[in-house]
Formats: sequence, structure tokens, C-alpha cells
Amino acid sequence: MNVPLSLLQRWQAGNCPQPEELQQVLAEELGNRDRALAFEITPHNGLQAIERRVELLQQVGDEVLQLCQTFAFEDMDRARQTLWMLWLPLALQIADRKSRLNRPLIQGILGGQGTGKTTLAAVLRLILGKLNYSSTSISIDDLYKSYAERQELQRQDPRLIWRGPPGTHDVELGIQLLDSLRHPQPHQSIEIPRFDKSAYNGAGDRTAPELIDPVDIVLFEGWFVGVRPVNEAVFDRAPPPIITSEDRRFARDTNERLKAYLPLWQRLDRLLVLYPVDYHLSQQWRKEAEHKMKATGKTGMRDREIEQFVEYFWKALHPELFIKPLVEQPGLAECAIALRGDRTVECVYRPGLREL
Repeated sequence: MNVPLSLLQRWQAGNCPQPEELQQVLAEELGNRDRALAFEITPHNGLQAIERRVELLQQVGDEVLQLCQTFAFEDMDRARQTLWMLWLPLALQIADRKSRLNRPLIQGILGGQGTGKTTLAAVLRLILGKLNYSSTSISIDDLYKSYAERQELQRQDPRLIWRGPPGTHDVELGIQLLDSLRHPQPHQSIEIPRFDKSAYNGAGDRTAPELIDPVDIVLFEGWFVGVRPVNEAVFDRAPPPIITSEDRRFARDTNERLKAYLPLWQRLDRLLVLYPVDYHLSQQWRKEAEHKMKATGKTGMRDREIEQFVEYFWKALHPELFIKPLVEQPGLAECAIALRGDRTVECVYRPGLREL
């Protein structure tokens, strides 16, 4: 059950919630035990939490829906429901965590292609601004090694045919960046590295960095942000497309390279994970995106090329081996968001506390 759209529309338009409406919504919130646990909503604080969310909905609702249109959201009713049940409580929780720190907060966002991590980061920044918190977004893509460095890396290991897997990033640069964001110097700008994916015919290269003032909250997103190495024994019976001995060797080598990223993940204060209910959906979403791009007259990959591209990253860091532990085991991520094939939210929960 979701909150009636007519109710959200009235509240967004500035109408004060009636006591019976608040009780109705509180019952809905508490009825979804997984989400209530994830956002720490209880019978004791529930009404206050809902009233706070209503106030924020009235402040930011119109702007968020306008932002959704720039991200090609086709269903504004769905966007409004997502705003209420996910984006607003998540932003309020992040703001609450920041208020407990005497330094900037680093929020990790893990999500594969098509999971909406870029949209989520943009919406969160807008809402956090209304809560008087400055923020910035950085991507693990911004930490890629230079084109020349990656060319040399590929000569050393021809298996690194695409940028993206562990080993293609400047981890030390990322550590220095997060440290400077966590402990900024007074009256001193911070240099944010940026990456131009279009350079060198799509191979990409570093571009001019962005100078920003110190911020309260950093949203650090990427397709394997927070992912940890696994026991190598799992590769003996790994799922497809890890099939051949060469595949298993590549998976083991990638797993080993992942260890270098652990000091970077240690700089995260929180981690949330966006993941499809079936990891195969990422391939479908990539095809949909490619088809839309080609419909505008641009060139793109054929379906088989897309399948090979996605399978390459599954061979590097298979979702069943590397993402599943994060969304099932306690203590690795604070929030997990499961997505259906149409990208609507299946459930929100705190790993380790999910109701089965």
C-alpha cells in the first residue's frame, strides 16, 4: 500500500495534514516493517517524522518533480511516490547523521548502470540544500587514471579492455580527495578531479578539475563503491559468465586488485546500495538506454555488443558474489534499495534486519 497520490498532491500544494490523515499515513509507514526499520520510524517518533516530511515535501516537491523531468522521468505520479517513500526520508536521515558529526559526512552510493544513482544524487543534493546543508557529488569515474596511464596498464594486462574494473582508478588520488573533503582547511578551495568520457573517441581522459568550497555532505557514487574482496574459493563454482579457467583467473585477479580500494572505502561514513531484484536486468536496462540513444540519430552498440560489454563487468565483479553480501549481511551497508524491472522500488531495508 502506498500513500494516496491525491493526499500527497494536496500536501504538496500547501494544505495542512489533518490528524486522521497523519494517522492513516503512520499506519502505512509502520506496516512496511523493512522500510520503517531502515528509516528508523517507530510508533514513538512516527507522527513527528511524517510531519517533518510533509513540511519538506511542501518546500521542495515542485523543484524535485521539475528535476525528474530533466532526467526523462515519464511518470510524475511515480516520481511523487518515490519522493515521499524514499528520497525525502533518505535525505532527512543523511542530514540527521551529518548533524551528529563535527566534520563533513561522506555518503557512499553503490549502483550499477541503470539503477538511478545519478538521479538519486541530484535529488538528494536538492533536498539537502533545503535543509541548509551544502553538498557535492563525485563519481568513482572521476578517479580514473589518465588515458596514457590506462594505455600502459592495458599493455601490461591486455584483459583490461574497458575502463572501469578495479585497477583502472587512481586510488591514492581518491584517498587524498576524500581526506581533503572530510577535513577541509578554512578558507581554502578543494580541487575535485573530473573525467571526460568523450575524449580519445570514447576512451576518456581527465579534464580540468572543479574548484569548490568545503561542503557539509559528499555523495560518492559508483558501480562498485564499497565493494569488498571475497574469499577466492567462491570462484571455483562461480556463476556464468565466469566459465573458463581464464575467466576464473581474471575474477581472482580483479578480486586481488579490489584490496587496494579498502582504504578508500574506509573514508565512507555510510553506504547505500541500489540493486535490481535480478542482476540480469542491468543488461536489459543498458540495451534500453542504447536503443533510445540510437533513436535520436546517435551511434551505439548492437545488442550482442552490449551483452558482451555487460558480461565483461560481471566477469570482473559478479553481482552474485560481490553485491549480494552487501545487501544481505549486517554491518556492510546502512540501506539497501531493491529495484524492479521498471525501476520502481521493490523494497527498502537495512541489511541484516530484513523481514522474511
